[in-house]
Amino acid sequence: MPRAQLVTKVTQIDKPRFPVIDAHNHLAEPFGGGWDKRPINELLDALDAVDVRLYVDLDGGWGEDILHRHLDTIKAAAPERFQMFGGVNWAAWAEHGDKFGEWAAQQFRLQVARGAQGLKIWKPFGLHVRDQHGTLVAVDDSRLDPLWATAGELKLPVLIHVADPVAFFEPIDNTNERWEELHAHPDWQFTSPPFPSFMTILNGFANLVARHPQTTFIGAHVACYSENLGWVSALLDRCPNLYVDFSARIGELGRQPYAARRFFLQYADRILFGIDAGANIDRYRLYYRFLESDDEYFNYNNAPIPSQGRWYIYGLYLPDDVLQKVYYENAARIQGVS
Repeated sequence: MPRAQLVTKVTQIDKPRFPVIDAHNHLAEPFGGGWDKRPINELLDALDAVDVRLYVDLDGGWGEDILHRHLDTIKAAAPERFQMFGGVNWAAWAEHGDKFGEWAAQQFRLQVARGAQGLKIWKPFGLHVRDQHGTLVAVDDSRLDPLWATAGELKLPVLIHVADPVAFFEPIDNTNERWEELHAHPDWQFTSPPFPSFMTILNGFANLVARHPQTTFIGAHVACYSENLGWVSALLDRCPNLYVDFSARIGELGRQPYAARRFFLQYADRILFGIDAGANIDRYRLYYRFLESDDEYFNYNNAPIPSQGRWYIYGLYLPDDVLQKVYYENAARIQGVS
């Protein structure tokens, strides 16, 4: 645990320069920290402390019981402060076979009728989801076209997470920059074989987005390839229906501050704010520091040792017009709020 002797500026940002929509977060365990089981006033107080005006909860995908519970409690208590996304029951593929996409589309319609305002696709898609024959389902499998088309018809976004950091797909040897993280979480290792290669999954994602231009996709975690902003930029240029959030990726973006700042400036209309860490006041403030300050060489999380890899990050010092869009305006446009 070496201590850097570098003397740098520390900027404390308690509240963001502009109001915030958190477009990628959770309320249930484990990601949200169990906020769905705590008093609603405590949750609202936490969000008020960091000026988060709207919080998008992505946990409905675990099942209608959670979606309905969150709609009937949290959403009902403060309807202007929360949106809930639905999800897909992949386990039902064995029952519905090649008609699964049509069945999933109908289930999504029912979730929307119940109050869901978007669709969340979790990362087992592309890694674990299998069809009725036990065959791994490709991300661009055409049998799912009815689901994506339905989201487009309803004009609701699909927030999609496929793959994971590139290092998770690499051998766990002394060259892997996330060696410690992967040894702490061995179930996060997706080496090929037996899993598809990282680029097989990412290329399938690109094909999917391009094939459904009428559907709005939000690529979670910088389209799941924050290590290669050139690739993400090319996909954004190719697909105007694609947006990205940068939740849980300031560690990657902050170690390439010149490229990341250019990326934010160029795609200011296509980037959404999110932290993917529950209503965590300290984490929000760390994200605000990353976006607003020109601080150098600081930890990208709140633990003594960086959790993803042993490096530090730099602030992007974004201009106000970009901050306004990233913090609020882009998500407001997609989510249909004022």
